Order: sequence, then structure tokens, then C-alpha cells
Amino acid sequence: MNTRRLRAALAAASAAVLLLAGCGGGAGGSGGPTLSWAVEFPAHWDPVVQGSGAGFRVLSLVYASLTEIDENGDAQPGLAESWTYNDSGDEVTFHLRPGLTFSDGTPVDADAVAQYLERARHQEDSALDGDLGSIASVTASGAQDVVTGLTQVDYQIPLLLGQRVAQITSPAAAQDLDRLDQWPVGAGPFVVTDLVPESHVVLEKNPAYWDAANIHLDRVEVHATPDASSVVSAVSTGVYDFAPLAPSQARAAQAAGLDVVEQPGFNASNISLNTHRAPFDDPAVVDAVRYAVNREEFVDKVTFGLAEPTTQPFPSNYLAYDPQSADLWPHDPERARQILTDAGYAPGEIRVELVARAEDPQSEIIQSQLGAVGITVDIRVSPDWATPFFAKDLALSWYSTTGRESPVQTLTAHFGPEGPLNLSSPATPPGFAEAVATARSTPLDSPDYAANLQAATRAGLQSSALVFTYSLPNLFVKSPRISGLPPIPGQVHWTGVRIGDAP
Repeated sequence: MNTRRLRAALAAASAAVLLLAGCGGGAGGSGGPTLSWAVEFPAHWDPVVQGSGAGFRVLSLVYASLTEIDENGDAQPGLAESWTYNDSGDEVTFHLRPGLTFSDGTPVDADAVAQYLERARHQEDSALDGDLGSIASVTASGAQDVVTGLTQVDYQIPLLLGQRVAQITSPAAAQDLDRLDQWPVGAGPFVVTDLVPESHVVLEKNPAYWDAANIHLDRVEVHATPDASSVVSAVSTGVYDFAPLAPSQARAAQAAGLDVVEQPGFNASNISLNTHRAPFDDPAVVDAVRYAVNREEFVDKVTFGLAEPTTQPFPSNYLAYDPQSADLWPHDPERARQILTDAGYAPGEIRVELVARAEDPQSEIIQSQLGAVGITVDIRVSPDWATPFFAKDLALSWYSTTGRESPVQTLTAHFGPEGPLNLSSPATPPGFAEAVATARSTPLDSPDYAANLQAATRAGLQSSALVFTYSLPNLFVKSPRISGLPPIPGQVHWTGVRIGDAP
């Protein structure tokens, strides 16, 4: 694989121009350390409507979540300082930290959390309702205890109710949902003081945040991300301190003396097939696609060697990654062609439309690889970014996901009968439901937890609907004046981060 070669080249380029290093950060209008972050703006500022897509990283500036995760992906306290399950495992009570308030002065109490979760479960435009299927009821028990009754034994709930799903909103602000969606009010590390849609957001440190002592930034300015080709220049000249980085720009960032941050994640990219539609209603065509895919080509041409090939919805160092499934469907175009021939297809007889989010090398690689085994692919770019993810009337699409804190949630999203990422829903692999139920009912500290998770992954990978290609860490570029970020998988945390010589 080319990853080590590229990283060696990046290190050499960085050393060669170290004296040319750019700098960023500084003191803002608040008089203290200010971070300038360029990022794609979330579509919504109400987390219930925004959902668990990548926008939750920006929303985490404003909102604190019920739980957090650590560097290993294990559940940790957030607004809830602890939690307890009943003996049967079908009810969990979250015990909130006392004395907390939202930035509008409303108490962060059990009623506030219960109202948020009920809104996430039942609000008509909720993007989170599908994530909360294990929750049957949410009630407040006194001021500090939130009791969640479950539809099944499920020890994943503390992982589930983290940043992607349970960024708790002020119940007072939620009385006007239109306003909340334009001006967020939470109990997170920062408070919005200025917001111009699609332009910028200014936030000041929130002294009432439960972990305020470890927030060393006084101010954060969020700006809409510039064109990918301009990011390195903007960070080099101090316009921004931190920004997402396209893999194609990694060499340039290192050459400019900037820090390339490979933040760990649960990310995976895949090709999605609809087995209810021709030609993928024929298992022979599905098998031909599986063997036609050359994952190394995606790694080299899309990620410039910064990703790893994967046959699964997880990177290889993740707990739910199944070693027994590491070599599923190796690249074998001759075998793919023979499968189609044996099934009675002439070269070029099969033609299918690929729907993609945007012009991208991935679409052309899929077109080329399937064309090499006799399947003609026509590419259509959808004007709606969500179509390749969620539309169930497509035959073929591709997408990348950011994963979930709960590995079981990731598995059910891809392989479950109601999974939003399952293009062939309600189809689900034989034995998957049973394997997932076993994983759910295994306590997170059980010695059987990893094996049961991997068994659920193995069952899911029997699906005919998904062909995974590569896993890329979250890439960012930052000024060397910004200290290292906590390596929390999939998230961007500013806890403990400092700028320059800030005390």
C-alpha cells in the first residue's frame, strides 16, 4: 500500500521547508485566545433536525451531549455524570450533573433532557428518530435522573446518546423551533454572539459549561469553508487556524509548514446496490461487482494513499472490525467476467445508472472498474446531496459515512431492514438480526463484547447491497500555533487545546 511512502514524502517536504512555516491564531475582540475555524456550515442549528451527519461537530461548540466518548471509543460522562442499568438490562437511568444551566439560564435538568429525547423521537422533521428505536419511553425522576425504558435489552445506549444523537437543547428555546434552528441555545463550551447564515458565526466561551476549566479558547470564529484548493493558502496566511483538508492538498500543507491532522474516525466509503432492481436482482451480477472492485485504486487515486482499503464499514483498528472478513471479495476481474459469462451475459449487455452526490473521481473509478468486466455504467450527478444516501428507488450509488459512536448503530444503519444506508431495505442478511441482538445484549465491559460485535459485523457483510472500498481518517490542516487536538474518534474537541503562548 502507498500510505507509508506518502507519509514519508510528507515528512521530508515538511522538514525541507520548516523555516517557512506559517502561523495562525491570536487574540480576538474578546481580548483572549481566538480560534478561526473554516468548515462546511451545518444545514440546521437544531440538532434534532440536523441529525447525525458531520455537522454535529460544529454544533458541539454550542451543545453539550448527554454522554461523551474517549480515545478508545468508550462511553464517558458528559451532562450525565454516571448511569445505571436495571438488572434485566432494559432500562437505564442517567444521573445528571447538578447545578448546570443552558446559556439562556434555563436549568439543565431531567425534564430538559427528557423533552429533548422525546422531541428527537417524535418531532415530524426529526432526523434522529430512526436512531432511537430501542427507546420506548423517557421520563424524569426528580430533578437529576432521566429514566429511559427500552424496547429490548440494549447496553449500547450510553454510546448512542453522545454527540451525534443527544446534543441537548434548551427547552425554553425549543418553544420556538424555527428560531432555534437559526440561533442555537445549548449548554456547551461556547455561546453564539453573532450568526450570519452561510457566512460566519462568532462564539464566546461559556463559563457555565460543565468542563469550562479545560476550555482555553475565549472565542471561536466559524467561517464557511473556501474552495479546497484555497485552504492551504488561507491557513498559511493566518486567515484561518483550522480547516478540513482534501487528501490532494496534504503535500502542499506539509510543504507550507502546516500541521496535517489525521483525526481518527469510524469512516468508510462503499458502493451501494439495490437488489430489488435490475441488474442487481441477479445474484450473479452482484458477485461480479464484488470481484470487479479494486480497493487499492480508490486508496491511491481518491485519497492519495492516506486511506486503507477495507471490506467493512469500519477501519481495521476498530473494535467491531471482523478479522475473519478481512479478505472478502478480493479483486479478481477475470473471475468477475467469468461469472457474467456463466450467467449468460454478453460483454456490454448490462447497463446501469450510477447516481452520485457530485463530480468525483470515485464515480469514474467505479465506471472504469465495472466497465472492465463488461458492465456499462452511466453517471448522473444528483442536485440533491441526500439522494445517493437515502433514495430507495436507485439501482446503484456510492457514498461515504462518518460512522457512529455505537458500532451496533453503524451496523443497523447499513444492514438493518430499516437502515437508512441500506439501499436494498427491507432486505437484510440471514442471521443478522440475531447477531445484532446478541451484541446489543452484551454489556460493554463483558469479555465477550468484542467477539459478539465482530460476529454481528460478519453476519452483516453477507449483505448483497454493499461493497465497501476504503476507510479514510478525518483530515484537517492547522496552524502550528494550535496545540494538538484530543484524538477522539470521529469528533472535533477543543478541550485542552491552546493557541500559541496562551496561559
